Amino acid sequence: MRRRLHHPTRTVAALFMGLVLLGTLLLRLPMAQAQGEAAPWLVALFTATSAVCVTGLVVVDTGSYWSPFGQVVVMLLFQLGGFGLMTAAALLGLTVNRSLRLRMRLVTQAETHTVGLGDVAGVARVVLVVTVVCEAALAAALTTRFHFGHGQPLGLAAWSGLFHAISAFNNAGFSLHADSLMRYATDAWVLVPVMLGIVIGGIGFPVLQDIRAKRKDPRHWSLHTKLTLAGSAVLLVGGAAALLLFEWTNPHTLGPMALGDKLLSALFASASARTAGFNAIDIGQLSHESWALHYLLMFIGGGSAGTAGGVKVTTAVILLLLVVAEVRGRPDSEAFGRRVCHAAQRQAITVLVLGSAMVVLGTLLILRTTTLPTDQVIFEVISAFGTVGLSTGITAQLPPSAQLVLVLLMYVGRVGTITLATSLALGERRMPYRYPEEHPIVG
Repeated sequence: MRRRLHHPTRTVAALFMGLVLLGTLLLRLPMAQAQGEAAPWLVALFTATSAVCVTGLVVVDTGSYWSPFGQVVVMLLFQLGGFGLMTAAALLGLTVNRSLRLRMRLVTQAETHTVGLGDVAGVARVVLVVTVVCEAALAAALTTRFHFGHGQPLGLAAWSGLFHAISAFNNAGFSLHADSLMRYATDAWVLVPVMLGIVIGGIGFPVLQDIRAKRKDPRHWSLHTKLTLAGSAVLLVGGAAALLLFEWTNPHTLGPMALGDKLLSALFASASARTAGFNAIDIGQLSHESWALHYLLMFIGGGSAGTAGGVKVTTAVILLLLVVAEVRGRPDSEAFGRRVCHAAQRQAITVLVLGSAMVVLGTLLILRTTTLPTDQVIFEVISAFGTVGLSTGITAQLPPSAQLVLVLLMYVGRVGTITLATSLALGERRMPYRYPEEHPIVG
């Protein structure tokens, strides 16, 4: 029985690993490289892992190093990685709820009534429809802008629009341009659609499903939906405001821009920092305060059961509610007239501690192999673990051993959160006894 219950987590991990290996082999083909030569194993592995885990960190320029065939392979990898993640997370959430009648678990972090317990194939179809519709709309908008606004030939504009649309919706962060989207830093017709794709794809399938099912009755949205939307809004607006404060006069980022362009670029940077990986300003030229802000945004990430990574917004919000309740001397964590169950609070603490441990361990391992500044290494590690893809420009400079550490962090950051959350839910059981209680001194 236990083996059967744990089978879904092993399946998800194996599927992602298999997709990484397949992508590595395809990118190793001479026809995948622009010069017709076989790419080095580490380059192929790093790129495939980054694509499947929808991260966006690269050791070579996607647009110039890979041939059209290689670019298609990369695009299909992050499409399958993003869509597969959403489907797997939603289906695992349903499996947990259906099998054990658990009310709220970290995989979907939704109440039982948020996602129906009907035919799982129907759920997959809903995810497919949302993905196709959003990506098609984004591709049409970007293609139109690239062709009419930037003079690109229609064929090139269509390919670039499709590639960036799929990359945005899946929070992959891959771009065909060496400077990501910096050339469009003042073009709202490009940045706004990309930003919408980032938010919709990263908000999480349970939230989209809940909004769709109760679009005329937002008062009855699940607690998960309300926490995700509220937390995302605070992080988006707060992150943009902080970036404006830190970068307002920076001559290498927002300083030379007009007011409207500053607002646009700051808002885009705030949205992208939460696992999307695109950048419209030079990340390497940001102030140290902005780097520290990115640590927080990248580590938290986006919504559960979506294309975003990180420890998830609801995890951070639940922990904040726990702190508020403790400070106020209340026994329960409450929000929007609902009480957060203790199981979700314990799981949030577990995810935070293990995520922090992975970041610390990854940082220590890389620092032993390089003399690069510590703050840049920390940025790279959090970006990899949070499957963000932003970089201060040191990815390609890292030694092979450090790049392998990033490969592992990307895989664990993407697959590990699902596996951990599901195993926590499936592993919960009632004990027939309880030990005597004591109160150790805290603080």
